[in-house]
Amino acid sequence: MSSTKDLGKYGLQNVTAHWNLNAETLQKITLEKGMGTETSNGTLCINTGKFTGRSPKDRFLVKDEYTSDKVWWGRINKPISPENFDKLYDEVVEYLSGKEVYVRDAYVCADPKYRMNVRTITEYPWSNYFIKNMFLRLDEKELDGFEEEWLVLCAPGYEAPNPAEVGILSGNFSILNFTKKVALVGGSAYTGEMKKGIFSALNLILPTEKEVLPMHCSANVGEDGDTAIFFGLSGTGKTTLSADPSRKLIGDDEHGWTKENTIFNFEGGCYAKVIDLTEEKEPDIYRAIRPGALLENVVFKKGTKEVDYFDSSITQNTRVSYPIDHIDNIQVPSYASNPKHIFFLTCDAFGVLPPVSKLTPGQAAYHFISGYTAKVAGTEAGITEPVPSFSACFGEPFMPLHPAVYAEMLSKKMREAGVSVWLVNTGWSGGPYGVGSRIKLKYTRAMISAILEGKLDEVDYETHPIFGLFMPKYCPGVPTELLDPMNTWLQKGAYVSKAIQLAHSFHINFDKFASQASEEIMKGGPLIDSHHSLNEHI
Repeated sequence: MSSTKDLGKYGLQNVTAHWNLNAETLQKITLEKGMGTETSNGTLCINTGKFTGRSPKDRFLVKDEYTSDKVWWGRINKPISPENFDKLYDEVVEYLSGKEVYVRDAYVCADPKYRMNVRTITEYPWSNYFIKNMFLRLDEKELDGFEEEWLVLCAPGYEAPNPAEVGILSGNFSILNFTKKVALVGGSAYTGEMKKGIFSALNLILPTEKEVLPMHCSANVGEDGDTAIFFGLSGTGKTTLSADPSRKLIGDDEHGWTKENTIFNFEGGCYAKVIDLTEEKEPDIYRAIRPGALLENVVFKKGTKEVDYFDSSITQNTRVSYPIDHIDNIQVPSYASNPKHIFFLTCDAFGVLPPVSKLTPGQAAYHFISGYTAKVAGTEAGITEPVPSFSACFGEPFMPLHPAVYAEMLSKKMREAGVSVWLVNTGWSGGPYGVGSRIKLKYTRAMISAILEGKLDEVDYETHPIFGLFMPKYCPGVPTELLDPMNTWLQKGAYVSKAIQLAHSFHINFDKFASQASEEIMKGGPLIDSHHSLNEHI
């Protein structure tokens, strides 16, 4: 399937184009070109070079008539002019002309009603391999007459020689043009730039044009068709907790919630972190790493072709991409209806938040906008004690609209669908990191199972005095004293002062959203702030 189709319409000249190659062929080419190695079980490994993660400072959106009044411009969403985009596009096209390129026709959004065709043209064969894993795949018949809605153009080998002249900060760039429907990646071989480019585009298109709430979350569905959604930042347990042997996985990272109340996966694969991976901890991911998967920036054990998952000498952000059917228990096709429960996962290293609490619609919107977790010592250079970390809507770097827009949509959908929202702390209890202990995974699983089985519907709840959260007094399979975090601390006064400290962090973080948040959302935050004293609530 070589160059029978013309890429001239994109400005590409004299290219040798390889269309929709299968995994085996792409792997063979990658190895022949010396661009990758194989593990002992035949899985392809590549190194993404200088960039082993996304480069947020080099992400731009074209500011034009379409985006000008929609996008929440600022540190996350930086503008670039249409003229500068065109210059960079022409430079990339000129750079790729005369070379070999790899073309992949695929789509995103599993629900047929919302399907969006994407054509990806890459400089490297393994970049194309990644897209084959991550986007939804078409059969031969569907490829005939394929017309894309969006184009991804990825040229890791091209760096802009004069960044300042074209309105960017460095030689590498990741740019979205919503009018021309192009995602342009240059100078970075990190594959996640392509994935997040298209999904950032969907995070604008779906809510404004299709009335669909885009969500950075995992989702699964039970035998009765009851769907559960799991939001959470890195390290909170999103992938682990959504992989439940009694439920089918819809997807592990990006979903849409439609006006028809269906939940659909954006993707056709998974892109998982593999640092410190063991079969015991993450059996699904571990077993998915076989031919057809693509490992990034991993290191072999000396003198072997066996991966050392504990070696972070290249990066902490070691990854694998694989087609979703490398997981056994999946929902086919990747969508379902009837969302019943939403879980916000947080890893609270301060040991303050309850292990599980039920949220009101206002609290749900507040915690959704906040997107709280905590970085613990050792995760990043210079971090010696827990640091609060907030990422709006649990995916701020990929959200082109103001977080309040997504939160209002979530609140509305919750009400309409009668969905329950829960805050689950997978972090510490009995004291902060270094003093207390991490809440056992078996207890977190027991809480989620109890919720999914309706066993927390009839129990009594009490209100947390500082955060206003509703904590169950009983949960099967979980020690009762664990349910109220204050009970687990030796010194109650130390707990209260730590809880107040965290509450203030929430308020300070929320200040930047307050102007566009409704009164109901504002009331969903911690009860205690600079205007209250604790005595009012205890």
